[in-house]
Amino acid sequence: MNRIKHFFKTFLLWELLVGLKLTGRYFFTKKITVQFPEEKTPTSPRFRGLHALRRYPNGEERCIACKLCEAVCPALAITIEAGPRAEDGSRRTTMYDIDLFKCIYCGFCEESCPVDSIVLTRISDYSIEHRGENIMTKQKLLAVGDWQERIIAKDRELDRPYR
Repeated sequence: MNRIKHFFKTFLLWELLVGLKLTGRYFFTKKITVQFPEEKTPTSPRFRGLHALRRYPNGEERCIACKLCEAVCPALAITIEAGPRAEDGSRRTTMYDIDLFKCIYCGFCEESCPVDSIVLTRISDYSIEHRGENIMTKQKLLAVGDWQERIIAKDRELDRPYR
């Protein structure tokens, strides 16, 4: 009996008909495709995208060169060099580089920062066209932070109960 059943399923291309039935079921339903450059999907306030360095409201950079983010980074993507600040002699960063090819966007750097200096923004659509653009320097990080500060501050306020 099984041989006859198997023969008819093979002869009638049963698997093909089952597949066409599944295709037909979804053929007339409403499509959920997002037209990416024009439309964006909503992201969570905790989404981890491109890095940014923040400043205090008076314009001074927040980073105190404690190097905790460099120490906690599992991919060793962060490189920091520190030097004394000219005004008061406190520490500041002279070099703060993040290699985006090494980074795994885990958020450990953000969690370890005692002054909330390094943050991961909601920016997910960035591209690297030339060699060397994968290194985010201190100037690039500060520029992203200045550009996104309003959104970062809003996300921090929304996330406050969970900290």
